[in-house]
Amino acid sequence: MPFVESVNVGRTVDVPWGQLKRTAIDKRPVAGPVPVHELGVGDDEIADLKHHGGPDQAVYAYAREDLDAWQQTLGRELRAGLFGENLTTQGIDLNAARAGERWRIGGTLLELSGVRIPCSVFQGFVDEPHWVKRFTLEGRPGAYFRVLEPGPVEAGDAIEVVETRSHDVTVDLLFRALTTERHLIPLLAEEPRLDSFVARRLGARSNNTAT
Repeated sequence: MPFVESVNVGRTVDVPWGQLKRTAIDKRPVAGPVPVHELGVGDDEIADLKHHGGPDQAVYAYAREDLDAWQQTLGRELRAGLFGENLTTQGIDLNAARAGERWRIGGTLLELSGVRIPCSVFQGFVDEPHWVKRFTLEGRPGAYFRVLEPGPVEAGDAIEVVETRSHDVTVDLLFRALTTERHLIPLLAEEPRLDSFVARRLGARSNNTAT
């Protein structure tokens, strides 16, 4: 049974990277039940509210298996939360998960709404050369979820996929469509539960096609 390895939260700190010069990307595991609500996980903070957070990006999950793959590539240990994820998962292939599917974890119900697009702050925090390009080409982005039912989540909670979707808009396809393979963007219209970031891309694509 897939489960949550850790629940991770972070506080906003000053940093030398990015335009804002502040970030809460450094998430650390916390013990015990943590309330998950429509805007996030416990007292987790988000510094750049213009580009991150909100109901469509309330929870960010990253798979332990993908962290392990990066460990092999980078030759360094990658603890849970290092990629800024709120939930470090085990036993479920996040890259094959479908947009719009729903997960029951602990006392909460989540809906897969989008993917993480790497930025300069992420690169600065991980401190690896050409990180944005490498992360993009690797194609292990992790997934964003919106919260349909708030409730507590803690390490060890089982992950149950309670609703699947019939399309092929997986996390992998969604990420490629938004980064390296823009011709795939029209396929995303199959899933109405995607976040507003994707909706804007679909709108722009439609406008360009019309003109």
